Amino acid sequence: MLRVGLTKETAPGERRVALTPDSVARLGKTGIAFDVQSGAGDDAGYPDSAYEKAGATMLSDAQSVFQSATLIVKVRRPSLDEAMSLKAGTVLVALLQPASSSDLLTSLTQRGVTALSLELVPRITRAQSMDVLSSQSTVAGYKAVLLGAAALGKLLPMLTTAAGTLAPARAFVIGAGVAGLQAIATARRLGAVVSGFDVRAAAREQVQSLGATFLSAEIATPDAEDKGGYAKSQSDEQHRMTLEAIASHIRDQDLVVTTALIPGKAAPVLITREMVHSMKTGSVIVDLAAEAGGNCALTQAGETIAVNGVTIIGATNLPATVPLHASQMFSRNVETLIKHLAKDGNVAIDPADEIVGPMIVTRKQVADG
Repeated sequence: MLRVGLTKETAPGERRVALTPDSVARLGKTGIAFDVQSGAGDDAGYPDSAYEKAGATMLSDAQSVFQSATLIVKVRRPSLDEAMSLKAGTVLVALLQPASSSDLLTSLTQRGVTALSLELVPRITRAQSMDVLSSQSTVAGYKAVLLGAAALGKLLPMLTTAAGTLAPARAFVIGAGVAGLQAIATARRLGAVVSGFDVRAAAREQVQSLGATFLSAEIATPDAEDKGGYAKSQSDEQHRMTLEAIASHIRDQDLVVTTALIPGKAAPVLITREMVHSMKTGSVIVDLAAEAGGNCALTQAGETIAVNGVTIIGATNLPATVPLHASQMFSRNVETLIKHLAKDGNVAIDPADEIVGPMIVTRKQVADG
């Protein structure tokens, strides 16, 4: 019988849980057993009693879970100490940040652990329901607008009151991927006048379908998108044109949300120091690319700073601030992946599988031939 282990997250500030009781109950009906560390879901609003009701076995500590389970699922990558506690032959599934986790991956390899990185779920139709980056970006885009609105010294919607009419705030979203589109939709729902920008030509229709205007359509090109749908790096001339367009637009904006990322590379700098100084006093920038260096040249990851009257929020791990729903979405993604991996009471790791193959970052060498 396949035993899946779930432990409490140890990364600072992480409140999500990788599997919710509902997912445990559904997977349990397929013959999979679950060992859950006591308190694993507390921060996300899922008590031990809910896991017990779903059929899980509750264990007192992570070490006990690591020793009993064959498949370990986590939200964030394990610490080095946790990695060294995993038994040989374990399969680990988590957001492993493989590009910046060389020490961790070395430890997992030495322990004989097969690790699948959730960041590497391929962008193909069969794997859409396993894509945690998309589901968590939805949460981040929503929360980014709420953070910005809370820091803004004005209301977002137009209001007509006995005290007069208040003009609506102007919101500008840079990057129209999942997070950006959710930010646009949220800002529109809150009543702002919204504009969006993306270098990918395909994003124009998506932005406009949400009721926002699309900035400088002539800059967006079909060749700015890779096969996976992500933006590619621009040429120097294209980047110059992009900066010029943003510079002329941003000075009139009240709230700016940036979401532009390029897989495997530092985030492109799209808001320069000079642009920040040109913005209105009291305006706010929420930089969702902060952990990748930031789309704003002045962003400090995890910090909120003020420059020339402009508030810059270096947002990090926003999904963890909405842990119940973020965990619910994350769990459904992982649940689907587990169903794909589970074969005849075990975990099937096939490097030739179009979903699993690209996710493998370490692989048990014993008995692999």
